[in-house]
Amino acid sequence: MSQTNQDIESLLLKPKSDTPCLALRPREAAKALSVSERTLWDWTQRGEIPHVRRGKTIMYPVSSLTLWLETQVTTQAPAKGVNHE
Repeated sequence: MSQTNQDIESLLLKPKSDTPCLALRPREAAKALSVSERTLWDWTQRGEIPHVRRGKTIMYPVSSLTLWLETQVTTQAPAKGVNHE
C-alpha cells in the first residue's frame, strides 16, 4: 500500500474509541475527504460516491470510500501541461 493510501486510511479510520469506524456521517466524510459538505452532497445526489441511505440517514462506508478514492486517483487523466517525469 502506498504512503498516500495509508494517510487516507488513517484519516478515515480514526475512531474516537477502540470501536472500529465502519461508516462516516456526512460531516465526517466531507472532512476526511477535504471537501465541503455541499460538494459531498452533490456527489451523493449524482451517485458519484459510495453511500448507504437508511431512511433519512446517509452513511459513507469507510472501506468503500477508500476504494473509491483509490479508483479516482488511478483513472484521472493528468492535467494539461503537467509533466510526471
